[in-house]
Amino acid sequence: MAAVVLRRISAVLALLVATVFLVSTPALADPDEGDSKTLANALESAAKGQAVAIQKLNASKKRQTELQATVKSATASAKSLETQVGTIANRSYRLGRTSTMTMLLNSGSPDSFLERVQNLDMILQLDGQILAEYQNDLATAQAAKAAVEKEIKEQEAQVKALTKKKKEAELALGSVGGGGAAGGFVSVNSPLAKPAPRNADGSWPSESCTVNDPTTSGCITPRTLHAYQEARAADFTHYTSCYSKRSSGEHPKGRACDFSANKSGFQNVAASGSDKTYGNNLAAFFVKNADRLGVMYVIWYRQIWMPGTGWKAYSASGGPSVVHTNHVHLSML
Repeated sequence: MAAVVLRRISAVLALLVATVFLVSTPALADPDEGDSKTLANALESAAKGQAVAIQKLNASKKRQTELQATVKSATASAKSLETQVGTIANRSYRLGRTSTMTMLLNSGSPDSFLERVQNLDMILQLDGQILAEYQNDLATAQAAKAAVEKEIKEQEAQVKALTKKKKEAELALGSVGGGGAAGGFVSVNSPLAKPAPRNADGSWPSESCTVNDPTTSGCITPRTLHAYQEARAADFTHYTSCYSKRSSGEHPKGRACDFSANKSGFQNVAASGSDKTYGNNLAAFFVKNADRLGVMYVIWYRQIWMPGTGWKAYSASGGPSVVHTNHVHLSML
């Protein structure tokens, strides 16, 4: 009888322990970020537009630098040939065309005549090479100068595009009471991530949800997986959830991840203490490596970062998940 009572007491105690554990363990469900389709679409358009404009602007500046080097090199080469070109011009003016009869009359023998012909032919070939090289240098310099002017116009167009997308971002954030300047999360001590693959022109390859998401049973893009793996390699290993079925945003496209500030999962409270420090450092990591990883935007603790605007206030109203005080949101290009 005593043995039966002890077994019942043990069963009750086990049930109580399990109940306490379940209550104290934070829920691992995807955070409810408000699911504003209008805001999500506006932010995606603005941030992506800024990133594309910046990439094209940087690529154009790089091409301009290379073209300016070509102008300088070709101009210098042409300059070095000017003395020889002048000599050729003066000789041609003084001697004019040398006829076969003139060479015969001034030649004492057939051998002398052939020697004169060979020498003249060598001079003409050398003159032709010098003149051709000189003309090629001038043409190269002229074409490079025209290309530089084209790149300057391209840069002006990209600056206008960037300015337009910045205004769109400000309007989108302003619609939820944000958009103002914010202190942001930046750290010079953030580790550098390994760069994700780019196209030959520096742009990002078009990607879709094609690889398994290690955080859920869904899929993500290769670039999103790379960013996730680089974050973990930098010791940001708290609970993370990427793919999820939502009506808007990048999560259902496999282009976003939510990184819990708490080690175990998304708690329904604003992060504080070491959890807050973890979120600050993670947000700073993604910002520092945005160009290396292909980051579209980062949201953390009532602030949002985009490539062309930096940190801005993100004042959506709601609980910790909506205002992103319990997790760092990462959206990828």
